[in-house]
Amino acid sequence: MWRLRRAAVACEVCQSLVKHSSGIKGSLPLQKLHLVSRSIYHSHHPTLKLQRPQLRTSFQQFSSLTNLPLRKLKFSPIKYGYQPRRNFWPARLATRLLKLRYLILGSAVGGGYTAKKTFDQWKDMIPDLSEYKWIVPDIVWEIDEYIDFEKIRKALPNSEDLVKLAPDFDKIVESLSLLKDFFTSGHKLVSEVIGASDLLLLLGSPGETAFRATDHGSESDKHFRKGLLGELILLQQQIQEREEEARRAAGQYSTSYAQQKRKVSDKEKIDQLQEELLHTQLKYQRILERLEKENKELRKLVLQKDDKGIHHRKLKKSLIDMYSEVLDVLSDYDASYNTQDHLPRVVVVGDQSAGKTSVLEMIAQARIFPRGSGEMMTRSPVKVTLSEGPHHVALFKDSSREFDLTKEEDLAALRHEIELRMRKNVKEGCTVSPETISLNVKGPGLQRMVLVDLPGVINTVTSGMAPDTKETIFSISKAYMQNPNAIILCIQDGSVDAERSIVTDLVSQMDPHGRRTIFVLTKVDLAEKNVASPSRIQQIIEGKLFPMKALGYFAVVTGKGNSSESIEAIREYEEEFFQNSKLLKTSMLKAHQVTTRNLSLAVSDCFWKMVRESVEQQADSFKATRFNLETEWKNNYPRLRELDRNELFEKAKNEILDEVISLSQVTPKHWEEILQQSLWERVSTHVIENIYLPAAQTMNSGTFNTTVDIKLKQWTDKQLPNKAVEVAWETLQEEFSRFMTEPKGKEHDDIFDKLKEAVKEESIKRHKWNDFAEDSLRVIQHNALEDRSISDKQQWDAAIYFMEEALQARLKDTENAIENMVGPDWKKRWIYWKNRTQEQCVHNETKNELEKMLKCNEEHPAYLASDEITTVRKNLESRGVEVDPSLIKDTWHQVYRRHFLKTALNHCNLCRRGFYYYQRHFVDSELECNDVVLFWRIQRMLAITANTLRQQLTNTEVRRLEKNVKEVLEDFAEDGEKKIKLLTGKRVQLAEDLKKVREIQEKLDAFIEALHQEK
Repeated sequence: MWRLRRAAVACEVCQSLVKHSSGIKGSLPLQKLHLVSRSIYHSHHPTLKLQRPQLRTSFQQFSSLTNLPLRKLKFSPIKYGYQPRRNFWPARLATRLLKLRYLILGSAVGGGYTAKKTFDQWKDMIPDLSEYKWIVPDIVWEIDEYIDFEKIRKALPNSEDLVKLAPDFDKIVESLSLLKDFFTSGHKLVSEVIGASDLLLLLGSPGETAFRATDHGSESDKHFRKGLLGELILLQQQIQEREEEARRAAGQYSTSYAQQKRKVSDKEKIDQLQEELLHTQLKYQRILERLEKENKELRKLVLQKDDKGIHHRKLKKSLIDMYSEVLDVLSDYDASYNTQDHLPRVVVVGDQSAGKTSVLEMIAQARIFPRGSGEMMTRSPVKVTLSEGPHHVALFKDSSREFDLTKEEDLAALRHEIELRMRKNVKEGCTVSPETISLNVKGPGLQRMVLVDLPGVINTVTSGMAPDTKETIFSISKAYMQNPNAIILCIQDGSVDAERSIVTDLVSQMDPHGRRTIFVLTKVDLAEKNVASPSRIQQIIEGKLFPMKALGYFAVVTGKGNSSESIEAIREYEEEFFQNSKLLKTSMLKAHQVTTRNLSLAVSDCFWKMVRESVEQQADSFKATRFNLETEWKNNYPRLRELDRNELFEKAKNEILDEVISLSQVTPKHWEEILQQSLWERVSTHVIENIYLPAAQTMNSGTFNTTVDIKLKQWTDKQLPNKAVEVAWETLQEEFSRFMTEPKGKEHDDIFDKLKEAVKEESIKRHKWNDFAEDSLRVIQHNALEDRSISDKQQWDAAIYFMEEALQARLKDTENAIENMVGPDWKKRWIYWKNRTQEQCVHNETKNELEKMLKCNEEHPAYLASDEITTVRKNLESRGVEVDPSLIKDTWHQVYRRHFLKTALNHCNLCRRGFYYYQRHFVDSELECNDVVLFWRIQRMLAITANTLRQQLTNTEVRRLEKNVKEVLEDFAEDGEKKIKLLTGKRVQLAEDLKKVREIQEKLDAFIEALHQEK
């Protein structure tokens, strides 16, 4: 750099010199010029005789800008002596300055290339930190959004201000003597630049290359070692010297150690080596634990959300969480198309009370499972997904609640929740269930994997268990272990005799070659105390005692048997035991085969290895299944959308809600018409049979009105309001059913019929009419029936019309009843060839006899006297017809009813012109129309009641029904079994399978992509 600065200064000075010289009009004494300037003005000055040839040679030899020979300068004949001024000196000065520029340019290019190459070497040595870019806060990458660099640039001084700060070149002119040394050493500068930058082939000639290699090799190497590469070479030499010293020291130490070993006996030698090996292993184990603890804390700090920070980073979903979601979807998928779930998972199997749940808790670093002494606690499979996170928490797949595993209260709540879910999964009459409980456990330092804890294998079914418990447990275990990619974690109780084990035979059947089995011997502390021969434990761990084979064998200790022990206490006890155990000191067990920590590391490695080997094959199989399902859908339902069960339910839900809303759009007139008609159909029999007919039997109008008032009052107090509410409720149901079942034309989808019917029935069942409706309705009806004043002729005619319709309908019903009683008349017998039965003939003879009696006395009362019954019976017997008195009464009831109704209709016709007499209260008139007034009161009561019920419907009950329908739909939406029951068919099942397969494939593809990125 200092050479570059000197060259720049020289260039500046020379330009200044040219500037000053060109401005001199007079002569300039040669003695007052600088050495270089005198050489320019007078090439034969005595002081330059020695330097000039060397300078010209140097410039000719080290020109690096062209391979052509430099053009020689032509000098005019010069006389010795004082030359006041030459006219060609600017050309010579320009030539010198151009050569100086070449030197500066070559030096700059060479130095820049050397710096770039050194920078690239150092850049290649720096590790790739792009994977840890997420650790740096986003604000660092977005700092240009917060800091305005343009303002900072404008605040800095410009080039003119910087020029003012430059030194005074007039003073520098006085020290131009330094340029002599610079020009004389120019060839060395160029040689050094070329040697350091490897640009010789581009910038130098072959002659120059040879010159640099011969004459200036030692000096270039000296300057090269002064650079960064030279320092690295020196550093490497120092490292090699240190290694040689270490080897010599190690050789001396080994020699002395060998001499010392010769003095010790063979037994002491072995003990000493084992002791040293054990201490070394424990030492490194402690170091490893300390580093893991520090790493755990650092990861926790990195993963925690910064509450006080500038931003909150959204963490990506972890790889194991993505894989767990795939398994959750697969567990719900019904493999109807021979697509089996062969994705890896760690299956934990073992005999009951062998300690498999305890091993799983040690791996999860929390006591999360229900505890029991000797009884079956694991009643259904529990899928535990272990992943790394900032906090040690657990949560279920279908719940958002997080259980803090560092708090004993949350641990107890979690164990209680798992036990409740297990009991809920177990059906009545069963002991275990194949339904899986999905649990996610996150925490710093946890090994990422998916484990499934299965019910313990039993040998005998005890009291209180279902008879098929043993077979069910075997079938569940086989279903999980027959997966060719499942890792079997076989748990064997070391405190009991190995011959009592059941699970080892089961595992050897499912994995005879042991390619995916890891054997774990638990309760080794009890085994060491109880087993007389420790070599038996060694045989188990070496795989020589059991017929089964395994990838690896491990020995662990899961506590002292106290259920209240913490994970930390169990881990300390386990390490202390193996540190003092004879099994490890005597090399019966190897250090990597003990502790649950080593077990979890080995299981995790095996799990991810299996995942990487098999996941892509599973993804391909699901792609094929998806293609088959899509082809089947296109062939069977080409014009329909692929709606699964949930989407179909949402579509049906919208249709039902639209139909409920349409109830509020029914016109008030329509409501009142159907309510009035339905209410009259309900109460017409009571009005005619219990009110009108008894009152009509009275002798005068006063008694008629009194009887009517009494019966109407009784009817209003007891029955009428309740009947009216029932009619309104039934009318609402009928209208709701009509809207629900009414076909919608081409858009109607019969797949919703069962669902709509179930929603309708459940909504009607839940709906209850307002309790205060009857009380308010009773008052309104009582006031309506109390009114007897008909205001105009129109109302009078309407009452007569209403009365005629009611009486004619009743007369028609009576005639039908008589016809059924006496059989067909002579016309039907001749036309339709029908005959009467013996009973019908008796009824016909009785009817004819009673009609004769009525013709004799048309004002006969409604009931027959006993002597009249006897007379009728004797008259019939005289004609050979035997009758019973009860038959005579029944026939009389229908005959007199018809006679009364015909008489009432004739009277009704007479009352059409009776409104004038009514206004005069029938004074001086033989016509009395009190029955018309009765029917007017009934008609007015029906109209007022219908209006009141219509208001209750539109203002209250329709809204309440709509609310009930929404509640029913929400309940059905949460009940998966209900939806499966109500939305059925091949179309629904095919859409469900297609949706599941697509979801599985998409999740598998996302997982595979993330897995490749992690690699």
